[in-house]
Amino acid sequence: MFGYSIIQWLFFFYFYCFFGWCFESSYVSAKSRKFVNRGFMKGPFLPLYGSGAIMMLVVSRPFLEHWWAVYIAGCIGATLLEYVTGVVMEALFKVRYWDYSNQPLNFQGHICLSSSLAWGGLTMLMTYVIHKPVEAFVLGIPSTLLTVITVLLTVYIAGDFALAFKAALDLRDILVHMEKAKEELLRLQKRLDVVIAVTGEEWNAKKELFAENMEQKKESIADRLHMEQLKENMERMKSAKWMHRLFHNNPSMSSVRYREIMEEIRQKAEEKKKKK
Repeated sequence: MFGYSIIQWLFFFYFYCFFGWCFESSYVSAKSRKFVNRGFMKGPFLPLYGSGAIMMLVVSRPFLEHWWAVYIAGCIGATLLEYVTGVVMEALFKVRYWDYSNQPLNFQGHICLSSSLAWGGLTMLMTYVIHKPVEAFVLGIPSTLLTVITVLLTVYIAGDFALAFKAALDLRDILVHMEKAKEELLRLQKRLDVVIAVTGEEWNAKKELFAENMEQKKESIADRLHMEQLKENMERMKSAKWMHRLFHNNPSMSSVRYREIMEEIRQKAEEKKKKK
């Protein structure tokens, strides 16, 4: 494939995952005036940058003789990658790891014009400047050594990604369960308001009986919503370092549907961190 072996393509992917982590962590750390280990994973790798770099190399390959075609191909290819990745991650985790909703000419908050134009410029930089010395470096590594390094990196990154993926799924479960619990409590509150409006003065006389019924309903709701499972998820969130890293490493992480609950969980994570 384009003169590279599978091992070389994998190493390029890991290299640019690391390069992207260095770039974004440095930028965010400078902006925050403190070190921020950016990314979905614990280790110094950002898969989106690695995927983006490989995509840029592939889409620009047929147009190397025309810089303007490389630019356009980069804009289109990277934008499609960013959009598909954003949609899939939000559908799977119920969370957005980036959001362009406040940017002009954005589409569903996943992509925007300024980002697409920047991707085109980065594709040119990657194709004509960055990749050439990287290519020379990688091709200069003995084949056996490169294979060993790539295999070790594959094992490490796969394990790191699996743990981060599990933490993201735990967060999703918490968001979904808490949303269901709030919806049930809201419906219960509306029924209570109706009872108060209908009974009027008789309410005081029936207060004790109603209180008993309320307790029974609460127990029923707890059973139906698997509150024990929710409790376990919350405890898992409080104790899991991965969950705290998700918020710390992704300060812009948000959720459209679960915005309020997301902020509550973020605050609890920050409070727990301060206590430590």
